[in-house]
Parts: sequence; structure tokens; C-alpha cells
Amino acid sequence: MVLGQVVGDSPQATLLNFYAVMAEVGRRADRLGRFSELQEAHSAGLDRKEQIEDTSLLFHLAVRALDASVFPESVRLDMSEEAAIQLKHVLDYVFTHSLHSLSVPDAVAMKELNAKRTNPSDSWRIPGTAITLTTSLNGDPTNQEYFFSAETVSQIGEMYGEISHYPIVAQQFATPSFYKDFIHTPGYLVPPDWYLRLPRAWRHAFEVPILEQTLFQILCTVAILSAYFVLTFLLVRLFLATWRETAAQKRKADDRAQIRLVWQRFVFILPLAPLTKFAEYLIDDVVNFTGLPLVIITYSAYVIRHLSAALLVYLLLEALGRSLSLTRKRGSQSALRQQRVSSLLIPMSRAIGVLLAVLILYQLLLLLGLPSSTVLAFSAVPGLAIGLGASKLLGNLFAGLSIQTDRPLRVGEFCRVGGNLGYITKIGLRSLELQTLESRVTIPNSVADEATIINFSSRDLELQHRSMQGLDLKLPLSDSFNPFKLRQLLSQARRVLKEHSDLHETLVTIEPQPEDDSYYLVVFALVEMRGWHSYLSLREQLLVQLGQAIARAKRSEIYLRIAYGTSPDLLRKMPELMEAAVAYDPQFQFLSCRLKRIGDFSYDHVIQISSEHSAHGEFMDGLNALNRRIIEILASNGIEIPLPTQTLKLTPSDAANS
Repeated sequence: MVLGQVVGDSPQATLLNFYAVMAEVGRRADRLGRFSELQEAHSAGLDRKEQIEDTSLLFHLAVRALDASVFPESVRLDMSEEAAIQLKHVLDYVFTHSLHSLSVPDAVAMKELNAKRTNPSDSWRIPGTAITLTTSLNGDPTNQEYFFSAETVSQIGEMYGEISHYPIVAQQFATPSFYKDFIHTPGYLVPPDWYLRLPRAWRHAFEVPILEQTLFQILCTVAILSAYFVLTFLLVRLFLATWRETAAQKRKADDRAQIRLVWQRFVFILPLAPLTKFAEYLIDDVVNFTGLPLVIITYSAYVIRHLSAALLVYLLLEALGRSLSLTRKRGSQSALRQQRVSSLLIPMSRAIGVLLAVLILYQLLLLLGLPSSTVLAFSAVPGLAIGLGASKLLGNLFAGLSIQTDRPLRVGEFCRVGGNLGYITKIGLRSLELQTLESRVTIPNSVADEATIINFSSRDLELQHRSMQGLDLKLPLSDSFNPFKLRQLLSQARRVLKEHSDLHETLVTIEPQPEDDSYYLVVFALVEMRGWHSYLSLREQLLVQLGQAIARAKRSEIYLRIAYGTSPDLLRKMPELMEAAVAYDPQFQFLSCRLKRIGDFSYDHVIQISSEHSAHGEFMDGLNALNRRIIEILASNGIEIPLPTQTLKLTPSDAANS
């Protein structure tokens, strides 16, 4: 045969190479599995390990001559190795019990055979058997070498069952105890040295067959599985305990504790896959469990490993997302900015984790033997689920990604979403949370994406390290506000806003009311706030102070009536006298004193003043003192404030009636 290759370009090459190599492997395994050989190797200083490795290499070369694609990938190696040994025993029987001499065709003979066939094919079957060699391999249309066909490999177990009770005819290449030694002793092809050193009586007792296994294999497997289940139970219990801790941490709102719990879950699940792999290795390669029980254990191990790997990937990405969301860059990242980053990273990491977990589960289905077409059919299930009712969930997912990308709103911003006004506290994959004045509102992302969003927060680059939001106030004014009072009001309102150092980009203006000739006082400013408490507190404070400013603006004009008996000289001195009265208080500024009109019973004057008082109470006290000084100055100059008068004209008929 070609060095390092059992398969050949003809049925003869492959069949004879396989049979000769398997005979050599069987003889070597039988010889190396004897205690006398172990003693001889130690006494002669032979490298027993190298001999065992050479034997294993030959065995692997022979196994490659089988088209084992009929076996699921998860158990393909184990089942193909058993099938190769069973095929060797079947060939022993065929070669010694055939009624006619077998003529295995070489490459030339195959061409001649195909020339005689009506339908030429690159395959040949041993006469009287179901053993077929073919070049047709699943997934390899260009193959030109002969393998034992997949149909043959799938039926080898039945063939072996039919001939296993027949005695083996002694011949040069026969290996009568090959399969029995392979399945009834621990280790791989050759029992381990420690097992060979056991007393022969013990070994005979251990090798008592029980349901195609031995007593030793069953006891060891039970011990391994018991230890495995105990360790797995402890890990799962610790994992589930973290969810109870999570509920407590949510009440404390401790982000770092949340991260610690996620990493703890990752650590608790991390040993599960290697622990399962190690238990499978002990049962398969050390204890050498075989047959259907091994298939069940292998299937279970693959399921557990892949499920734990899927969960592990999800937990790892979530832990990384949470950890990165709290990473500070040069100490300049604010807590609110971290919350925004967390709102973006955690949902994205979870989505990627779910996607990778699904891919791992699809890989598991392939390893369990499901055809790729069936796995593709499974991939259509999400589409069917979407059509039957999960479309809203997917719509919310894409809307959430759109919101995170376009960023019409962010965590911590003060927004109106549809008819709800409040602070954005969370933006998740399915919904966002809005903290309103009275409750927390959960809005599906698809609804928020379609709603009208009014964002009162600022994203000015100069204020990028602080979260600024708009504060908008609109106060109605009475129709008594003339242009002078409006100017005073604007001055007073700007002074109020200037006293607040936490207000930025302030704006004060007036707007006419469409219903009548009155106005609105409109105030807008940017302020750093993070919740309803600070918002309402500042809003209430500004409303009170602006209301006081409106009251001061109303009192910036003082109406004064002078009696008709006042001389023209005193009337000309009125501005001078009023200016002197106002000058007593340095916080007041005299602007004018004009004779507004000549009334029915008085000369009506208007005194216009402006105030620089910092507090509304000081203003009212100053206005009270000013009114008293005006009364004193008028009295000292003999100027009277008249009482309202009314003339009553009586007719004779009225007098008679009275």
C-alpha cells in the first residue's frame, strides 16, 4: 500500500490494505494487552508507549477507509472505530466461509467490468454480502479512490451480529478476540498498565459482561457520572443564587454590584463545558464505554457543552458590556454619560450574545446528525414566528436600534414623547422608560419611533460634559401692562434669571395672547437637572420669583390725583417734589412724573420709577416708605388729594316725590 494511506484506486487495493492493516492492529493490540508483554517490555527497556502510538496510528489509517458520513458528527469517530473492528471480523468470516474463490478487481479489472455493465458505476460488492466499495462519497464528487460505502458502514453492526456466534477459522490474518478485547477492557486499543498489573482473578471478575458492558466499566461510569452531577449541581445552584442577589441589588441600585454578579455567573458556568468534556473523556477513552450507552452519553455531553457554551457567550458579552459602560476615560466621564453608554452597550452586547448563542445551537443540531436542510428549516421558524405574532417584538428591536443610532433622545434627557413628558431613564431593546411626574411610563420602541418627540435638552458642544435641558415657562399677563410696564418686567425678569448661576443661555421675551390684547411672559433657560425633584424645585422657585417680578412691574407706575384747587406753580413743581420723594431710597430710580389727564374731579399724575431691590420684601417695604413720603411732601406743600365727588341734580317732580 501507499505509505500512510489505506484507500486505493481499486476495490482490491482498498479491501486488501484495510484487511492487512486491521489484522496487524489486532495482533499488536492482543500482544500489547498481555501482562507478560508488559513485563518483557520493562525488563528489556522497550518504549511501550511508542509501540502503542504506532498501533493507534495504523488503526486510524484503517478507519479512514470507511465512509462514516451516516453517523452524526458528534459520535462519528467512536462509531466508525467500532464499525472498523466489526468489519474486520465480518471479513474474517467471509474470507474463510466463501463457497467460491473471491476475485477482487483491481483498476484494470474495474474498467473491464464496467465495459460489460449496462449502467457503468464506480462501485463493487463482495459477492454474497452487502459489503460494497465505492468512489461515491457524500460531499466529495471529485473522489477517485475506493471506500467502504456509507450503506455498508450503516449495516456493519447487523452483519457482525449475524456472524458473531460462529467460530473463527484459524488463519494467518484472523483476530478472534479483537472486538471483545476492545469493548471489554478499559483504555483505548490497549488496556492501561495499571489494569494489566491487577490480579488475573480481579480482571476476570471486572470483565463479566453486563448489557454489552463489563462490571468494571459500569462501576467506573457510575462513579464518574455521580461526581460530575454533584459538581454540576453545585455550580448550577451557585448560578441560580445570583439571581436572588440580583433582586436585592436592584433595590440598592448598585451598578458595580450588578457587574460583579454577572461576572460571577460567567465564572460559575465557565467550568461546566470543560468538566463535561473531561467526564466524557474518562468514560470514552479511559473506561472505554461502548455501544448505545456511549452514544447516549456522547449526545448528552454535546448538548450540555453547547448549551453551556451558548449561555457562556451571552454572559460574557453582557459582562463586558456592563464593565465597559462604567469605564471612565481620564476621569472626565460623568455618571449620566456612563448611564447613556450603558444604555447603548448593554442592549447591543445582549443582542450579539443572543445571535452567537443561536449560531452555537444551530451547530449543535448539525453535530447531533440533523441534515443541513433540516437545520435551514429550523432557521425559518423565527420567520414563521414573526409572521404569527413576533413582528411587534422585531419591530421594537429595530426601532430601538434606530433610536440608538439617530439619537433623537438619550438617557437623562427631558423629553415629550407623544403625550408623555418626563426624563428618559432607560432605552432597551424592546422599550424605553420615561419617568413622568406621577409614574414611570414604559413606551414600546416602535411607538416612540413613530411618535412626535420634543427634546428639551441641549447637546451644545461647550456643555458636552454636562447634561443640559431646557426649562420653558410661560406666564400670562393682565391687559393693564403698557409698554413701560412691559419694559420694567423684562428688566426685572432678566435680573431674576441672572441671579441663578445654574441657568445657562437664558432668554426672556413677551408674546401676545391671541384671545385679547394681553401678553405672555416667556422664559427659557438651559439647566443641569437629573430628575423631577430638582426640576420641580427650580421651576417653583422661578415661578415665585417671576410672579414677584410681575408684581413689581405693575407697581412701577404710581397714580396720583391732585385737587383742582392746586395752583399752577405747585403743579409745575410736582416732578421736582416727586423726584425728591423717590431719592430717599437709593434702590429706587425716578424716571418721570407727568400730568396724564385732567379728570372729573382731579389732576391725574403718573409717577414712573424703576427698582433695583434684590428681594421682593425689600421692594414692598421701600414702596410703602415711598408712599408715606409722597403723602408727607404733599401735605407740607399744601397739596390735597381730593375725595371722589358726584353732582346730584334734582327736578321739581323728584322733590315732590321726596
